[in-house]
Amino acid sequence: MSQSSQHAPAGGGFHKLLETNSILLVVGILLMVSVGGIVEIVPLFYLKNTIEKVEGVRPYSPLELAGYNIYVREGCYTCHSQMIRPLRDEVERYGHYSLAAESMYDHPFQWGSKRNGPDIARVGGKYSNDWQRDHLRSPRSVVPSSIMPGYAFLASTPLRGEHMAEQMRVLRITGVPYTDEQIESAQADLLAQNAADAPGAAEVQKRYPNAVLGDASSKAGVTEEDALVAYLQHLGVSVDFKIYDDKANVR
Repeated sequence: MSQSSQHAPAGGGFHKLLETNSILLVVGILLMVSVGGIVEIVPLFYLKNTIEKVEGVRPYSPLELAGYNIYVREGCYTCHSQMIRPLRDEVERYGHYSLAAESMYDHPFQWGSKRNGPDIARVGGKYSNDWQRDHLRSPRSVVPSSIMPGYAFLASTPLRGEHMAEQMRVLRITGVPYTDEQIESAQADLLAQNAADAPGAAEVQKRYPNAVLGDASSKAGVTEEDALVAYLQHLGVSVDFKIYDDKANVR
């Protein structure tokens, strides 16, 4: 018996059989992939929810939801992601990393892997309503290096919000916890949130905590710009991230 055969690894014949028989190799690969998939997928069937509940996260108000629709319609997600990754450079620039629960009521969610502009997951409350309007109408008037196109036409386009109640009913089927009261008052809440002097403005903030009231007159009509600004001002303001920072410091 030669020295090389004495030191041949155990199971070498089986490996050679797999490597020289394509059918057996494919069967082996499928078997391993199946086992790995079962190990990862089966536990999910025993979980009621794979998203951790986070205090403060709520469904969009009717005006914010209308703004979300416009945001998606105009393709804003192709340049601005809403997913801050847990990396030091991203956290230092954009703020606390994104939580899955923050997007649990988005259909579809606005994550992304490409940015032509900054991530806007934490843009809510960072700027005033006037700044947001100026930025939408003429981006380079507030950010000289911006390559964003202007959306001045939104300021003169009346918002068609008569179907918000129907959309909220559909979203409730998907799991968004809109109440009957919220759906029935959708049209009134949409108008009230757009104007701080509106009679129902206080009720809007009760139904939708942290909802930012608009600065338009209650006598003026609601524009698509109003809705988009309301949506932008809501991004990242629902969760108190100091709680998570404190937990991290304790560890």
